[in-house]
Amino acid sequence: MLRRTRRVLTVQIWAVSSLLVAVLGALAWIVVLDGQHETAEHTIGWSIGRGVGETPPGCVWLFTEEGRAPAGTAPAGMPLTGSWNAVAATRNPVDERVSMNGTVYTVRTEIRDGRVVQAFFDEHYQIADREHLLTAFLLVEVLVVVISALVGHFFAGRAIRPLGEALRRQRTFVADASHELRAPLTRLHTRAQLLARRDPDPELDQLVKGTRELGEVVEDLLLSAQLQASKPPLEPVEMGLLAEEAVAGEAPRARERGLRIELHRDERPYLVRGVQTALRRVLTALLDNAIGHTPPGGLIEVRLGFTDGRHVEISVRDTGVGFEQSDAERLFERFARGEHGDGRRFGLGLALVREVVAGHGGTISAQGVPGDGATFTLRLRSPGA
Repeated sequence: MLRRTRRVLTVQIWAVSSLLVAVLGALAWIVVLDGQHETAEHTIGWSIGRGVGETPPGCVWLFTEEGRAPAGTAPAGMPLTGSWNAVAATRNPVDERVSMNGTVYTVRTEIRDGRVVQAFFDEHYQIADREHLLTAFLLVEVLVVVISALVGHFFAGRAIRPLGEALRRQRTFVADASHELRAPLTRLHTRAQLLARRDPDPELDQLVKGTRELGEVVEDLLLSAQLQASKPPLEPVEMGLLAEEAVAGEAPRARERGLRIELHRDERPYLVRGVQTALRRVLTALLDNAIGHTPPGGLIEVRLGFTDGRHVEISVRDTGVGFEQSDAERLFERFARGEHGDGRRFGLGLALVREVVAGHGGTISAQGVPGDGATFTLRLRSPGA
C-alpha cells in the first residue's frame, strides 16, 4: 500500500510539473506567434508605404505597376496574378498566406494611390525561430519530466515515511494483541463448550457461538497483520487436501444447523503455489460464510476443477438466502453485513479472503440471487502453467 501511495504521489508531482511547463510553453508559443504576426504586418505596411523607390527589408518582395523591389529576378510564382486581378477589379484588399518555394509567405494585395500593390513577407526566419523554440520546449519538458519524477519520488518517500512507521507499529500491535488473545479465547471457548454440554441452556449456546466468532476475528486480524507485514515464502499447496480438511472441520457445525456439506473433486492433485495457512483460512472463511447464511435443511457444495488447464478453480455454493448481484463487490468490504440470513457479518473474513487470493495472483468472484443461494468462485494459477 505504501509503495502504491509513493507511486501515486510521484505521478501526481510529475503530472503537475509537466502540466505547468506545458501551459507555460503554450502561453510562450502564443506570445511568439502573435509577435511574429505583428512583425510581419508592420513590415509589410512599412514596405508598401515606402514603395519601390526604396529597397525593402531582406525578407520582403514588393510589386507595383511601376516595377518591383528589390531589383532582380523574383522568386517563382510572384506576383500572385489571381489576387492582383481580384483587387484591381474589386478595390478590396486581400491578405493571405501561401506556401511555395519551400517556405511560407504572408501576402497583402491592396490599392495604394490608385494603383495595385502586392507585398510578400518571407516567413523563413520566423519558421526557423519557431522550430528552435519548439525544440527548446521539448528539451525543457523532458528535463522537467526526469527531474520532477526523481524529486517527486524522493519527497514522496519522505512524506510517507512517518505513515509507514505508524502502519508498521499498528501491524505489530495487532499481531501481538491477536497472538496474546488467542490462548485466553481458546480456553474461554473450551470452558463455554464444557458448560453447555454439562447444562444445556440457550444462553450458554450463545456464549459458545460468541466466543467462537470472537476467536475467528482474532485469527483474521492476526493473519491480516502477518500478510501485510511481510510476504511469507510460497510453497506447493494441494488445494484438494485443504478442501477436505476444511469440509471435515466445518461438518460438525453444519450438522448442528441441519445443513449438508458435499465435496466434489476427482483424484487429481490440485496444486498451487502459496501460503498453506492463508489458503486454508480462505476455504474455512467461505464455508463459514455459507453456513452462516444458509437456513436449516440447506446444502453447501464445494467443487474443485481446472479451467483452461492453467488455473485451479474452487467454488463454494449454498442454497441460502443469497444476495442482490449489485451488492457482490460490497460483500468483500471489511465488516460488511448481509441483509438476510442470521445477521452475521461478512466481516473481515471475506475482505481477508480477497486480500489473500489477490496476494496469490488469483481472483475471487461472487454470484447470488435473493432467496436462491450464492456461489463464491476463486481461481488460482497452477505452478506449471
